[in-house]
Amino acid sequence: MSDAEQPTAAEVRAAAEAVKTALDRHLAAVERRSGEDDPAVHEAFNRLAVAAEAYDELLYDRYDEVTPFEIPGGEDELPPYTGPEEPSALSVLIRRDYAVAEPQRLLAHAQRIEAADDEDAVASGTVHGALGLLFGEYEPDEIASRHKEFGLEEGDSTLWVTASDEPAEPGEWLEEPFEQVDPQRVVCRFDVSAVFDDDLDDDTDDDLEDALDPVLDEDEDLEPLDADR
Repeated sequence: MSDAEQPTAAEVRAAAEAVKTALDRHLAAVERRSGEDDPAVHEAFNRLAVAAEAYDELLYDRYDEVTPFEIPGGEDELPPYTGPEEPSALSVLIRRDYAVAEPQRLLAHAQRIEAADDEDAVASGTVHGALGLLFGEYEPDEIASRHKEFGLEEGDSTLWVTASDEPAEPGEWLEEPFEQVDPQRVVCRFDVSAVFDDDLDDDTDDDLEDALDPVLDEDEDLEPLDADR
């Protein structure tokens, strides 16, 4: 960055003051929290994260220095919450991905469903038909808990809780159930992905290597034992 584009010292100090203010407001929100998922705390957290990130960038641009703080998330994080402070309704949006790991197991289970229904249908003869039978017979939560039994393998999943001013009218969103989700009304979300496990494994491996390095260095300095002793 050229000198002309660098922020001024006053801009850096103003950003630092904004962090202090956001920090005070976050602490105040935490002290007044009404529950585990208090939207006021969520909003204060997001504002603190934005202020801290802005300060970090200006500090680096002006002085080539960084802060010791790591802002969780990034571009994929939800924007600050702007929904109602006291929602009168909510929507729970769930996506769970599965791979059909064992088609024959899936087909066999679908055939048992058909046999129990005592019908002449042959939907269980295809994977597509078997999936229709499976999800028609069991609730999604039961499938999630028994997925291996049905020949399925879990992938990523996410759950979003969104706040509303009032309940939707019956049938209002059925044609496009997921098209009008406002990320700024998401009260909380829960994500499950193997990528998180990979990150944890990588961190664990790095920590283990760091712990072993001194031992390995010491071993390198050891003299070989005299076999005659």
